[in-house]
Amino acid sequence: MKFSDPESRLLRAIQADATLSLQSLAERVGMASSTVWRKLQDFDATGLIAGRVTLLSPKHAGCGLCVLAQIRLRTHTQESVEGFMALVRQHEEILECLAVSGSADYMLKIRMADMESYETFMSRHLLRSDLVAQVESNFVLREIKHTTALPI
Repeated sequence: MKFSDPESRLLRAIQADATLSLQSLAERVGMASSTVWRKLQDFDATGLIAGRVTLLSPKHAGCGLCVLAQIRLRTHTQESVEGFMALVRQHEEILECLAVSGSADYMLKIRMADMESYETFMSRHLLRSDLVAQVESNFVLREIKHTTALPI
């Protein structure tokens, strides 16, 4: 989607801080408050704005361990895929699930308190599932860059 320069500024501003008032947004992006309000309504209506959230610090929230787990399924039947998706949705520790190309079928981003809690999670949920053939866990040592802002 192509955006005008003012629209791009508005989208970057709300990605950086969704708590800004209409007046603050208008001042930052050089638009009238009524125009900002109308643009935001349009962005909502088209589905461009998917939601508004507060981002928490994983460390301060007690979820300091970040794991990227590559999952290979036993079979790729529709039933297996749907079952795996249901398994993923049941666990709030799984922040992201991506279907990927390559040797794995899925990549999971998992946040846990520590290694012990991840081991428990793995052994009780992922490895006990008849759907999962293999799990390869990669532990994030240091996060170099993390953003939720899209390059608008």
